[in-house]
Amino acid sequence: MAYYDDLTYKRDEIKKYLNDSIKDYDKKELKRLIKDGELHNEIFNTGYYVAYRGEGSEWLGDQAFEIIGIVREYEQDNFGEVTTDLSDDVAVTNMYVYIVGEDLINEDPRFERD
Repeated sequence: MAYYDDLTYKRDEIKKYLNDSIKDYDKKELKRLIKDGELHNEIFNTGYYVAYRGEGSEWLGDQAFEIIGIVREYEQDNFGEVTTDLSDDVAVTNMYVYIVGEDLINEDPRFERD
C-alpha cells in the first residue's frame, strides 16, 4: 500500500472545488477536456488552490508531515524524483490538492473518457 493511498484529508473540500470548477466550462468544452484527458491538468495544474505563505500552512494544519510524505512518495513513484519544495507550505498544499484531484477525477464516472 502506497503512502498516498490515504487521500482523505480535506477530500470533500477538494471535491467541492472540482465540482464548482467544472461549472466554469460549457458542456462542449468540458466534454473536450474529458475526451482529451486534460480536465485534471486544467483544474488542478493551471492555477493555485492556495497562493499565499501561511495560507498553505494553515490549510495543512496538523497533517503537514503526513501530507509531505504523501507528496514525496507520489512524486518519487510517478516522476522518479521529488520536484516539489517540501519546505514550501504553498507548494506542498497545491501538490496534495493535485494528487487528490487526480484521484477524484479517476474515480468519478462523469469524467470517463469515451
